[in-house]
Amino acid sequence: MSKVVMYSTQVCPYCQMAERLLKSRGVEHIEKVLIDRDPARREEMMTRTGRRTVPQVFIGETHVGGYDDLSALDRAGGLMPLLEVA
Repeated sequence: MSKVVMYSTQVCPYCQMAERLLKSRGVEHIEKVLIDRDPARREEMMTRTGRRTVPQVFIGETHVGGYDDLSALDRAGGLMPLLEVA
């Protein structure tokens, strides 16, 4: 299964929904980067994604986006193939 990294904050409901969706698709480990604890990581997230909001989800090297993007990808059938990359 592909590595999943999620930029998040400690109290973000959309981050929690993204985590639930990923776990329901078989993801056992999500590397969470808590940008409210480390401001330098917020800058890193904004540089990598061009976005300021959380969550920002990466599957492997692919930037999926936020929760809305993640759920739309899942509905379109694109999430599982991305997760299952060997």
